[in-house]
Amino acid sequence: MSLFNHFNMFKPGASGEPSLPERRQFMSTVGRYGFSAAVVGAVGGVLFSEQAMAQTAQEEGERRAAAETTIVLATGYRVGSTRAYPIMQLNYKENIQNFTGGRVYVRLAPAGELGVGDALISKVQNGSVEIAQHSIANLAPFAREVDLINIPYWCGNNQNFVNLVTSQTWKDVVHSKVEDRGFKVLSYVCIDPRTVAVRRGLLDGPAKTPEDIRGIKFRVPASEILQKVYRLLGANPTPVAWGETSSAMQQGVADALDPSVQALLVFGFTDVVRSISTIQSVADAQVYTCNKQWFDSQSATIQDGIMQAAETTFRENLAKVPAARAYAYGEMRRAGVEIYTPTDDEIEQWRARCGHHLSDWDSTKLELAGSMEVFEELLAATEGYNGYFVDSNS
Repeated sequence: MSLFNHFNMFKPGASGEPSLPERRQFMSTVGRYGFSAAVVGAVGGVLFSEQAMAQTAQEEGERRAAAETTIVLATGYRVGSTRAYPIMQLNYKENIQNFTGGRVYVRLAPAGELGVGDALISKVQNGSVEIAQHSIANLAPFAREVDLINIPYWCGNNQNFVNLVTSQTWKDVVHSKVEDRGFKVLSYVCIDPRTVAVRRGLLDGPAKTPEDIRGIKFRVPASEILQKVYRLLGANPTPVAWGETSSAMQQGVADALDPSVQALLVFGFTDVVRSISTIQSVADAQVYTCNKQWFDSQSATIQDGIMQAAETTFRENLAKVPAARAYAYGEMRRAGVEIYTPTDDEIEQWRARCGHHLSDWDSTKLELAGSMEVFEELLAATEGYNGYFVDSNS
């Protein structure tokens, strides 16, 4: 992967690529000062200042030299994506370095440099990558209990999702199982709920009710639960690897997909989808995990610093959600994509066809939560405020 693909300033009105002068300057800066310094300088707005870049490179070099250990933090998103999709990877780097008192230096590996989805999660599990960001859906094949998130209409709303994952009940039921598989959950990333995004040339307007997607080929990720969701809605779930989804949509292999508006913008679907319906069904959430064995091997000071960094970055993510949404919605609409907000009656039709209250989900609840009583405790936790506010836009 070429280095400038890691760098994305999200120039307004553009396709998501940086302008040619920015690309050239970034590549030149990488050659002189190294990738990490170029990233910090680019996001800090000093890419075109020789004096400021030299100072930034010196600071990065001094931090790395002074650290007791250097770790890798890998993501599937380009640096700069936070403007539209608040995964806060540069914040995470800075916060870990600061809260550990400089004992840890973080090298970013953005834009899928070390893989995405299953490939990246496997590297965390085997310890070749210390920390990574990935979707909860992609974590499900490794730790099935997290797939509870993908049952529709119980924690799809942003605030309900945040209430749930910060609750002691969720940690007791799910985090222990995740740790048994070799991972430690550091923090979650709230974006916005999943959608129904339909390709150009398929429908005359947005999908307003489940009847509008009956029989269409709906792209789904690895989550078995999400595949079941779209079967209940009458669509034909079609598993497609994320990296092949855009071409599959353009070729008619898939007709629709479900990421948040923000994700659709970041991954360049402006020319692929015609409409996006915000049906508020399932949280399109991400998570930062680390290799548990590596974490447990660190000193108490470093462990505490990493967890303080996780807490701070999570709060920064929550604060960024409405601004990222406003930017993503604006860019999508400027590209001619219709974003449709269903009425309460229309939302009820989606919920009635696939919601968590249906007996179709009983076996899943029993398998993943352990009992119906435990699932009810988790459901109650979605209404318990734990001191973390997030804008839900609903």
